[in-house]
Amino acid sequence: MMYQLGKRIESIVLPVEMLQQLKPSDFPNQWEYEAWQRRNLKILEAGLLLHPLLPLDKTDTAAQQLRQIIRGALEKPLETGKNNKTMQALRSIALSLACRTFDGSVSETSHWADGFPLNLRIYQMLLEACFDVNDETSVIEEVDEVLELVKKTWVVLGMNQMLHDLCFLWILFNRYVVTGQVESDLLFAANNLLMEVEKDAKAMTDPDYSKIISSTLGTILGWAEKRLLAYHNYFHSDNTETMECVVSMAVLSAKIMVEDISHEYHRTRKEIDLARERVDNYIRSSLRVAFVQASFQYFSIMSLHRMSSTR
Repeated sequence: MMYQLGKRIESIVLPVEMLQQLKPSDFPNQWEYEAWQRRNLKILEAGLLLHPLLPLDKTDTAAQQLRQIIRGALEKPLETGKNNKTMQALRSIALSLACRTFDGSVSETSHWADGFPLNLRIYQMLLEACFDVNDETSVIEEVDEVLELVKKTWVVLGMNQMLHDLCFLWILFNRYVVTGQVESDLLFAANNLLMEVEKDAKAMTDPDYSKIISSTLGTILGWAEKRLLAYHNYFHSDNTETMECVVSMAVLSAKIMVEDISHEYHRTRKEIDLARERVDNYIRSSLRVAFVQASFQYFSIMSLHRMSSTR
C-alpha cells in the first residue's frame, strides 16, 4: 500500500491513510469494519493526544478539534471518502499535530507513534511476530528476516538499537516466564541481550530510557532474587545451567541499576564488589531457608514419633 501511495512511510500518519485506503468491502462484514475503524481511531488518539512526542498545549485548538472528531467517530462510523469534510479535517489536523517540532518548525517526518510509552508498546507487539503461533515457546526459523522488517519501523516509532535491545530482552524474558519457564533457550537469549543492555546503559543519558530500564530490570531482578534467595527450592542437579543464567541476570541487572543508572553511586569497584556481595547474600539466605525448612521437617517428624509412641 505504501508503494501505491507514493509516499515515504515516515512522512504519513499511517492510521489516517489506512482509514482512507481500506473500505467496508475489504472486511467480512460491516461490524468488523467498524471495529477496525474504531481501533485505528484509538491508535491515532493515543499517538497524537495521549502520548505525543511533543507535549500538547492545553489551549491547542487542533488537539481539541481532533478529540471532537474522534469522539464523534467512535459513536457513529466515520465516512472516509476523499470529499468528506470530516475526513478532510481529520487528515489536516492529524498531519499538523504530527509534524510539530520543539523549535516550532514544520517537520517532514510525521511523529504520530514515537511518543513514550506508546512507541515501545507497539514495538513490543511487533517483536511478538518472532514467535511461532503454534508453539509459543519457539522462535520462528525466519526470525532474522522478521527482525530486519521490524527494524524498518524505527524511523516511525522513534526507536534505536538501545531501545530495541531493551524491548527484545523484555519480550524474551517475559515469554520464558509466562510459558511456564520450560524453554531455557529463551532465558539464555535474554541473558545475552542483557549483556548488550549493560553496554548500552553506560552511554545513555536520556531520562525516559532510564525510567524504562529501571522498570524492566527491576522486574527481572525481583523475579531472579525470589529464586536465588531460596535457590535450594528452585534449582537442582539437572538445571544448574539455568541457575547460572539466573545468577548472571540478577547480578547484571543489579549492577546496571546501581552503577550505570543511579546518580548516587560514586564508589569504585575496589570499595564494593557488587557481584560478590550479591552471590554471598544469595548463598547465606538460601542456607537459612534450607535450615529452617529442615528444622521444621525434623520437629514435625519428632512430634509425630512422640505421638505414636504414647499410643
